[in-house]
Amino acid sequence: MSFITILSIAIALSMDSFSVSICKGLTTKKFSVKTAILCGLWFGCFQALMPIIGYFLGVQFESLITSIDHWIAFGLLFLIGVNMIREAFGEENDQNTSNNDAKTMFLLAIATSIDALAVGVTFAFLQVMIWKAIFIIGVTTFIFSFCGVAIGNFFGSKYSKPASIIGGVILILIGTKILLEHLGFLSY
Repeated sequence: MSFITILSIAIALSMDSFSVSICKGLTTKKFSVKTAILCGLWFGCFQALMPIIGYFLGVQFESLITSIDHWIAFGLLFLIGVNMIREAFGEENDQNTSNNDAKTMFLLAIATSIDALAVGVTFAFLQVMIWKAIFIIGVTTFIFSFCGVAIGNFFGSKYSKPASIIGGVILILIGTKILLEHLGFLSY
């Protein structure tokens, strides 16, 4: 598989992470390079990890994975989106938000990288050089996620409460889109 093909796959896989990173940026009061790097690392590492898992699982569990991946992504994104909207209307202290940040990022990283698991299965069938592919996928997702936080923060710093609500709605819509695509109601 050529570099351009793998890069195209990496860009496609990173789009959900990019969108969620924008939402993350919308909810941060002040842009922080550290936050953008951490967001990039969470999403980049998971986007790189999932194809490895899929690659080594191969055909053994393909039907099981593809039959439930969309439900898992929808459920996680829906719950996190609803929580963002709820927090926009409530006053939660910063400590509580910080304590949930790693858990939230973990769930978001899983939700946005489940499709990469199926891509890894495909890589096994096509005998792709997996280490090269996951490096490209991980770096591409890191860059998109980092930029997403910056873009989201630019708009969110001006409109924090509406931005949190919009961010939550966007996460719910992304989850719904994933579910509807996999159920055959929308084309890819």
